[in-house]
Amino acid sequence: MPLVSAEEVGSLAAQLAHSDGLRVARIGIDFDPFDFARTGAPLVDRAVAYSMPDGDRLVGLGTAWHATSSGPDRFSDLSESIEGLPDPSLTVFLGYSFLDEQTPNGLWTNFAPAEAFVPRIGIHRIDGRSTLTVVIPEGEDADRTLGLLAGMRRPDWVPVVDFGDHQIESRPPVGDWAHLVADAVTTIGAGDLDKVVLARSVKVESSEAVAILRVFRQLVTAYPDCYNFAWKSGPSVFMGASPELLAEVRGGQFRSNPLAGSARRGEGEDEDDAIGIALLTSSKDRNEHQLVVDDMRERLSGIVDDLTIPDIPALKRMATVQHLSTLITGTVPVGTSVLDTVAALHPTPAVAGVPTVRAVDYIREHEHLDRGWYTGGIGWMAPTGDGAVAIALRCGLVSDSTTHLFAGAGIVADSDPAAELLETRLKLRPLLELVAST
Repeated sequence: MPLVSAEEVGSLAAQLAHSDGLRVARIGIDFDPFDFARTGAPLVDRAVAYSMPDGDRLVGLGTAWHATSSGPDRFSDLSESIEGLPDPSLTVFLGYSFLDEQTPNGLWTNFAPAEAFVPRIGIHRIDGRSTLTVVIPEGEDADRTLGLLAGMRRPDWVPVVDFGDHQIESRPPVGDWAHLVADAVTTIGAGDLDKVVLARSVKVESSEAVAILRVFRQLVTAYPDCYNFAWKSGPSVFMGASPELLAEVRGGQFRSNPLAGSARRGEGEDEDDAIGIALLTSSKDRNEHQLVVDDMRERLSGIVDDLTIPDIPALKRMATVQHLSTLITGTVPVGTSVLDTVAALHPTPAVAGVPTVRAVDYIREHEHLDRGWYTGGIGWMAPTGDGAVAIALRCGLVSDSTTHLFAGAGIVADSDPAAELLETRLKLRPLLELVAST
């Protein structure tokens, strides 16, 4: 059964025939955007599926407009390009890396330091209602895109069973990473740093190709309170379930939800509550969290007005980990885009450290890991400046049968290497269990 009827395709064609420049057409539809992603993603070289904690879903296939940037001005350059688009109602997907330059010929070759695109075919489900949008570049015939759309069929539900074998390798070896944590604690004790976030990776080699959309759907089902994403660029897909909102601007309102300080979940309600109380009263974790909040308060001053930051953090509970969480709110002046706030905040102490420049230098020198888009960000923005960006966490880069998973931990003066290693294992577990199910 076609996803889009012949009559609906005809309606899109009629709208596109009566417009100039970058042409846009829309219709209401009645199917799940992720069914659309499952059907269409293999047919294009660039695609995104994105879900938000409020239940909204966004999907984009193909490229009608694309921009990249790098260097210290990458966010302002990208924002200027997006704001120059002719239709303010467009949704632009955007993503960026931890560092502002790309490692040549590295793991992340297909992902620019900062990147944005308008899909040729997009579906947004907002407040339970879905809209399909087709965008055709100026001077291009619409027939090929409409033909692709007309040929899409509703996917059958087929259970996917992973019969493959998996080889798992820690990078660096866990012993080496624990030594790195101990070295960082020594550096912090000497007064050179207050905090540094250290990441590690796990490489999974599977005997069969990873079923990307199965894994993504399971992420969305298991972590509905997260920002779930799957970004396809060429042969690679970057996917994850991030619990952390870096910045959101909507109608002049600003939100951010930094997380820092973590503990495991308990086996039952009583143990879970006891672990949560211990986390809330832990001087080590409260100090780590306060470093993040204080730094963000300073960075947002002058950009966000009426800044409201609670004095005491709350608990944010995920499936395997619970975090100390602070919801920061405020207002932004007219003309302030979500990328303006991202430029002020990235990288936060939750992904780099304090002081920021020294922490990033330490990471460059000692981590020996190409983070790429891990601890960067993924989200969306409209030409009006409204949008939302989540920090790219709990994530992995998949290329056919090879997956690189990433996790990190914030190191402060009284960090214990064994405890920090356990924290990274808890953060790796959700996606690792889906990719390497046994």
